[in-house]
Amino acid sequence: MTILALEFSSLQRSVAVLRTEGAVMTAEVIETGGERTNAFGMIEQVLAGAKIEREQIEVIAVGLGPGSYTGVRAAISLAQGWQLAFAEPEQENSSQTMASAQRRLARGVKLLGVSSAECLVAQARTEKILGRVSVVIDAQRNEFYLATYEVAPDGWREIAPLKILSLAEVQSRTGADGILIGPEVTRWFPAGRMIFPRAAALAALAARRSDFTPGEKLEPVYLRETKFVKATAARGFHLK
Repeated sequence: MTILALEFSSLQRSVAVLRTEGAVMTAEVIETGGERTNAFGMIEQVLAGAKIEREQIEVIAVGLGPGSYTGVRAAISLAQGWQLAFAEPEQENSSQTMASAQRRLARGVKLLGVSSAECLVAQARTEKILGRVSVVIDAQRNEFYLATYEVAPDGWREIAPLKILSLAEVQSRTGADGILIGPEVTRWFPAGRMIFPRAAALAALAARRSDFTPGEKLEPVYLRETKFVKATAARGFHLK
């Protein structure tokens, strides 16, 4: 299986490709341009480095955040567009049904969404950060996403699921929740370890999974409840 991984949830954006058959080969490109990152240029660079053609990509794994909402949305849109562009053709008449269209897409590139918090934990294990580890990601509004894991050399387990806490609440847990890690964690917690979610870690996680997702079901990890405000009725006006 050949996997293209897109991790755009932080200011350090990365693209990686992993081939799982035979000799495992991984190539990765990392840029720190944030929204100015040339995603297509990164993809071309990583494919060239791995000597893989676009048509050989079988799975696209996307880091779903939490993190940069714009970055995650861009990665999802790119994956959805890629799936449509490389869908295998099917002989159908003009009255093609939705079910047949879905079958056609299923035979082409598959999509997989993975939490960027899990990518951070995988990267922490790669960097030999073991024991109790808490992922801290900026949620704006002076709040943070926080999840806690127990990391061992052979894997990790979740202790506390991802949730949003205030700065004071995270500060009160400092020390008790072990090492704090995250893309910008040292801005608020100097004793933390700055770690970015990496596309190479995302690709390795995707290689062990098969819970593929239809393109329209890929959504960023966003824990806040969406609130809709009813617009006030427009006032009429008279011309004199």
